[in-house]
Amino acid sequence: MKRPTILLVPLLLWPDLAAAAVIEPHAEYEACLTLARSKPEEGWEEAIAWQSLGGGEPARHCAALALIGLGKYEEAAHRLETLAEQSRREASMRAQMLEQAAQAWELAGRQDRALANLDTGLKLVPGQPDLLLDRAVLLAGSGHLAEAVEQLTGLLQAQPNRVEALTLRGSALRQLDRADEAGRDIARALELDPTFPDALLERGMLRRTAGDQAGARADWIKAIERAPDSPTADTARRNIELMDVKVK
Repeated sequence: MKRPTILLVPLLLWPDLAAAAVIEPHAEYEACLTLARSKPEEGWEEAIAWQSLGGGEPARHCAALALIGLGKYEEAAHRLETLAEQSRREASMRAQMLEQAAQAWELAGRQDRALANLDTGLKLVPGQPDLLLDRAVLLAGSGHLAEAVEQLTGLLQAQPNRVEALTLRGSALRQLDRADEAGRDIARALELDPTFPDALLERGMLRRTAGDQAGARADWIKAIERAPDSPTADTARRNIELMDVKVK
């Protein structure tokens, strides 16, 4: 499921900042975030230079996100936690920083710290759907499937057509041997987005369990075609290989 991309914060959340006269803060922030995501080394250098010119919180935030791209997950997480704690911005902004810190901790293999950050974020903005989804992903990934289902059910009450949540709940339900409920979630997800790779992968799993090898193969091939370089495609390829081995 969902592997986190670096979350970007809307520019309008930042007021004009005291910086060097030659820098327009919003444009600089946008440029820095783009570099942090696509060319993290350059993003890091840009952020540090901007900090020295009075870039303030946005420059520090950009630097932390660049560190994620550079693979320095723990340092990035610590910086984002500190920024969220010290920031005087609105609760939603601080919660986004904590969500990004959670992503960094997850990449560092520290699910306990990731969950702690998400829990703190949910105290700031109770019921925030993105935080709930990220928390459910962590729970499902660590084997707490029933708790993930409960979390996702709450999320889907607020956003009943959220494809990622339906797919993840369907996956958790399948692993809990609740195939009928899982099938309904996956069917609804694919009704909303017929090409969603994770939902195709899951429907293939359900079809294979039901003995429909041809249907499973077709779904997995579609998932690979839709996102050939993704972890979902890798899983689909492995499933096809395993199925072919068993057939032989």
